[in-house]
Amino acid sequence: MKLITIILLAWVGHLTQASGQGLYLCKNARITLFSSAPIEDIKASTSTGASVYNASTGELAFSVFITSFQFPKSLMQEHFNADYMESDKFPKATFKGKIQEPVDISKDGIYPVIVTGDLTVHGVTQKRSVPGTITVKNGVVSMTSEFMVKCADHHIAIPSIVFHNIAESIKMNVSAIYLSNNSTKTK
Repeated sequence: MKLITIILLAWVGHLTQASGQGLYLCKNARITLFSSAPIEDIKASTSTGASVYNASTGELAFSVFITSFQFPKSLMQEHFNADYMESDKFPKATFKGKIQEPVDISKDGIYPVIVTGDLTVHGVTQKRSVPGTITVKNGVVSMTSEFMVKCADHHIAIPSIVFHNIAESIKMNVSAIYLSNNSTKTK
């Protein structure tokens, strides 16, 4: 987990060279996936996603280890990692982008945003514009997002034998609560 945080800090660290003001970290982002198909719904979640948000520039980065997703059925988890995501070859999914709208994190509020950037899943990077919401309440910054990921866009093959078990698009939900870089230095 510390390695993910270090990598994410390196991605956006050059943007906060002077004082680190406006840098927010999350080490336990919750990410869920859901696939609705005629035969069986598939769902999984993890609370080990890592994220860095630079409020000064709007830059945002996420990273999650594929094997951290937990499924209700161990066989689903095994097939997800071995057959579809090939997590031994492609251990992480990442997103690196920039929020398009200005957000005043010094004021409480709910801010709808679009984040444009690169989503890398299964070793394939796609340009994406992802909708989300930034909420600021009593100085705490949090983000949520819901978006779809097409398996074909990331070369995730679904064998015809299980085509009715897995949807072509997977619904992703992301939720992160951030600590400012200044508050993490004192902990």
